[in-house]
Amino acid sequence: MNTLAIDVGGTKFSMAVFADGQMVRRVTEPTDRDGGRDWMLERIVAHARAWQSDPGFGLCGVGFGGPVLFDQQRIALSTHVGGWSDYALPLFLKHELGVPVIMDNDANVGALGEGLHGAGQGALPLFYMTLSTGIGGGILTDAGVHRGADSYGGEIGHLTIRPEGPVCLCGARGCFERLCCGLWLERDHGRSARELVQDPRFVARYVVDLSLGLKAALMLLNPARIVIGGGISKAGDLLFVPLREELGRQMTSWSRARVDLVPAQLGDDSVLWGALELSRLLLK
Repeated sequence: MNTLAIDVGGTKFSMAVFADGQMVRRVTEPTDRDGGRDWMLERIVAHARAWQSDPGFGLCGVGFGGPVLFDQQRIALSTHVGGWSDYALPLFLKHELGVPVIMDNDANVGALGEGLHGAGQGALPLFYMTLSTGIGGGILTDAGVHRGADSYGGEIGHLTIRPEGPVCLCGARGCFERLCCGLWLERDHGRSARELVQDPRFVARYVVDLSLGLKAALMLLNPARIVIGGGISKAGDLLFVPLREELGRQMTSWSRARVDLVPAQLGDDSVLWGALELSRLLLK
């Protein structure tokens, strides 16, 4: 059965149709922050309806860029685009498109994508981190995605790494996301994250904070591999070589936990491939 996959992010949204395990349609649009939720819903439905007859789809999986109450299939909130708080996106899409819909946090969905189709294959437990407009984390084990008791497992972006640090959008100080995500890098430094990570002097400072957050994941979870996706991860060796070195320096000396840290293999499509896997839960 063909599947519609949707990735709703802070700076863009992407959609694809999968047929027989292959991506046969794909589209991406930048987010209109002023248009908010209603603008994005209109665009998502327009693209989906254009694909309903050709190639068609019978299931839909969604990765959303913010906390999702998985058991309730509702968005908890979004700090990057307004209008999403306590919103039942799957219910809306099912009404508009007439197919079953399932949704999860985009980092959880990205973990599925990279774990089953990308850089995390054969490496469980896996920690997937999206490093983009914001920062999120997903934990994939032999049993599937670990969501925690209240669907908030993996929310590494709001781990406090510098208690005296600047105020985050969540209201706390010194959050991992506040110090390392693309949104705040541009606001703090006046240049896009893509430009900043081309500067070795900036990267040498940046990886110190980035490693503080990742060390917490390593010490708590001892994953077989950490996969980093999102726009900033595209810097490749310019980022990953000094990051591995700094993380190795920061790791507790008595720990023998591996430091296996790689960029996402699926690039911008990690969440779309994960949404394909998420949709399979609808068949059980």
